Amino acid sequence: MNRETTSTELATVTGVETAAERTGTAAGGEDLAVLAPAAAAALNLLADAIKRGRADQYAIVEALKAAGVHEAFASVFDAAAERVMDEAADPYDFDDRLQADNLGGAASDIRRAFHWL
Repeated sequence: MNRETTSTELATVTGVETAAERTGTAAGGEDLAVLAPAAAAALNLLADAIKRGRADQYAIVEALKAAGVHEAFASVFDAAAERVMDEAADPYDFDDRLQADNLGGAASDIRRAFHWL
C-alpha cells in the first residue's frame, strides 16, 4: 500500500539560488538586484503558509516586526533616493527631486504601515 502524506510543517530554506545565478547572468556579485526575487519568494512562502493555515499569522507578523523587515525594506528606498540626488547634475532638477522624493515617501509609508501593526 503506497500512501502519500502531506507534511504540515513549513519548508526549511537552506539556500536560495536566483535565476540569474542559475543561468550565470549575475555580474560577479555586482548586480545585487538579483536578490530582490529571492526576498520576494521568502515573503511569498510566509504568505502561503498563512493562507494554508500552516502558520500562525500573529507570530509571523511579530517575527517580521522583530526582525526589522520594514526598516530593511525602507532602507533600500532611502538609499535609492540618496543615490538619485548624489548622481543628479543639478540638485534643483525637478525630475531628479521628484524621483528622490517619491522613493523617500515610499520608505516613510513602509515605516508608518508597520508602526500601526
